[in-house]
Amino acid sequence: MQSMLNHNVLVLNRHWTAVHVTSARRALVLLYGDHARVVVDDYSTYDFETWRELTEVMSQVEKITTPTFEIAVPEVIMLTQFNRFPPRQLKFSRRNIYLRDSHTCQYCGKIPHKEELTIDHVLPRSRGGKTTWENVVLACIRCNMKKGSKLLQESGLRLLNHPVKPHWLACSQFHQKLPASSLWQKFLDRAYWDTQLDE
Repeated sequence: MQSMLNHNVLVLNRHWTAVHVTSARRALVLLYGDHARVVVDDYSTYDFETWRELTEVMSQVEKITTPTFEIAVPEVIMLTQFNRFPPRQLKFSRRNIYLRDSHTCQYCGKIPHKEELTIDHVLPRSRGGKTTWENVVLACIRCNMKKGSKLLQESGLRLLNHPVKPHWLACSQFHQKLPASSLWQKFLDRAYWDTQLDE
């Protein structure tokens, strides 16, 4: 049961926008305190009592058992009062470069240990390259040493993906591999496509 209480639950504000990820334990506390509603596949919402009743007829879902009833772990909850939006700014940081490049060497495609990855300038700094989203990639030590201060065509290496500044969601707490059927995907896709672009 302890592990189920630690499951991640997507939190929406009252405008149906993803704003946070919390534990199942916290989600159930919010639900019980009438600060949130469970959201299901058809966008219906349930308070604590109606969710508990629905749980009784649900099969093939993970349930938490108490002395008097069982309750399913929700995938998504919507806060009833909170209407703010998450920040849309993306910090240019080592962590976010690792997230953008999926901890993968952008030259050979290997996923080594974190300490064996480096940040490489595609156009070397010694040749006027800047430290920007569009000019840095993750590289394993071996590929970085092979490239050195050479241009790509001089080194014989090729980029698997050209570096770009990622969308803010790609490096947010929501970024994770999700099954296509995941209820999270509906709200994360919506947040991705509906976000206003900078001119």
